[in-house]
Order: sequence, then structure tokens, then C-alpha cells
Amino acid sequence: MIDKLKEQDYRLTPQRLAVLKILAGSDAHPSAEHIYEQVKVDFPMTSLATIYKTLTLLKEIKEVLEISIGDDHNHYDGRRPYPHPHLICNACKKIIDADMVDLSKVSQHLAKKTGYRITNYQINFFGICPLCQKKV
Repeated sequence: MIDKLKEQDYRLTPQRLAVLKILAGSDAHPSAEHIYEQVKVDFPMTSLATIYKTLTLLKEIKEVLEISIGDDHNHYDGRRPYPHPHLICNACKKIIDADMVDLSKVSQHLAKKTGYRITNYQINFFGICPLCQKKV
């Protein structure tokens, strides 16, 4: 992420670097609000708008994947910023990466069949995680 920002002459502010560190180090797919709470610990003057601007920039340069799961908060994947499936718990809202076969062949098949030029895709599987199943 840092190299790509440098290549495109974007400033590497301490707050921006903090966001990058959180995204690169998390497999939990944090929301902007969660990232904001973590960044505020070291940089209390940081605004939520700064977090959103950084996330928008990272999405534009394809260094973060935005995941919408219908809970009024988008979540972000900085470890795997390319289209891939996610498993999402309906109860606790935990998101995990689903290691599956390459889905590019599916999108190629759909494009060929429908005539669409597919530019992006997102596949989410919803259910109840093993931990939440034990609670029931």
C-alpha cells in the first residue's frame, strides 16, 4: 500500500500510515468507525472524515476492498484487496475470507453468456458462525 501511494505522489501522513497499519494487520475486516477508534488512540485530533478520505483513496488505487454486508457499516479488507468471497455471520457480524477456487472463470462465463463487461464482483455467503451456533 505504501509503495503504491508513494508511486502516485500521495502524502504519507502519520494518520494515513496508522490506517494502513490497521488494514494490513487485520483479518477482521474492520469498519471505518472501528479504524477511527483505533487511530484516535495515537492521534486524538483525527476526524472520522480523515478515515473515510483515506479509505476512499485506497479503494481508488485498488489497495483495499470495501465489503457491504447490510449492517449500515461498510467493512474493509486491506490484506486481500481483490474480489474474493466472504463468510459473514448473521448473528455477530464476523467476516472471514473464504478460500475458494478462482472465481474469475465464473465472471468470465457470465460475461460471455450475458454480454456484460464485468468490472468487479463481490460474493458474500451469510450464515451463523460456529461460535454463535454454540450459543443457541
